Amino acid sequence: MNFISADWPAPNSVHTLVTLRTNGNSVGPYSSLNLGDHVGDDPNAVLLNRQALQPFLPSEPIWMRQVHGTSVSSTHSRIKGSAQLPEADAAITDRPNEVLAVLTADCMPIFFCSVDGKHVGVAHAGWRGLCAGILQNTLDTLVRQSGGLSPSAFMAWLGPTIGPNHFEVGKDVMEAFAKQGFQIGPDSFIPIPSKPNKYLANLAVLARQALQKTGIERIYGGDLCTYSDPIRFFSHRRDGVSGRFASLIWIQP
Repeated sequence: MNFISADWPAPNSVHTLVTLRTNGNSVGPYSSLNLGDHVGDDPNAVLLNRQALQPFLPSEPIWMRQVHGTSVSSTHSRIKGSAQLPEADAAITDRPNEVLAVLTADCMPIFFCSVDGKHVGVAHAGWRGLCAGILQNTLDTLVRQSGGLSPSAFMAWLGPTIGPNHFEVGKDVMEAFAKQGFQIGPDSFIPIPSKPNKYLANLAVLARQALQKTGIERIYGGDLCTYSDPIRFFSHRRDGVSGRFASLIWIQP
């Protein structure tokens, strides 16, 4: 199995893994390591793909039912032994070997960890969740779980997402971010001359703005584009019907 890890100065106890789309069992638009069980792929192929991932992890991942919202699933809010997936777009933990996971195919996966390596989290940030405050909610929940660590005691890594040359949005999206206090300029929204009221949005720049507002100073990543890398990444915007790759984080002392 092929995967990448977050390129950030996290403590040695913090482990990350982002799966690539190769060396799996799915076919067609899901070829081949699709880990999403909600996109129309053969359930048996998805099961085999998830089983192939397991040897690289200390425990079975905690999957979520992602809804482009702002809810955060915390260690102490999850019902132990429950088969029901938490409905959330971010998860945090302070428990060793508890694997958190998000599934994406253009939206941005974002890892969080405390500098002491005792608290980690992951968020699924599409433009709706990003605009609505999923990153602020994730950081706030981490701070509470930690007993009051400063936001500056955390770092973040921006994972593979649709890049600024390919993410076309309407004026309504730009106005939604402006209404929430984001800085609108040529680094975040570039007008498309041939398409009135259409813009190229930069999710990485917007995510950095959101994280800086929370007080996080150490922000890494943001340079991997799903749309322009069909060999390694699924992209819903590029392909329409598409698989999903996973971004996973855990503490392993």
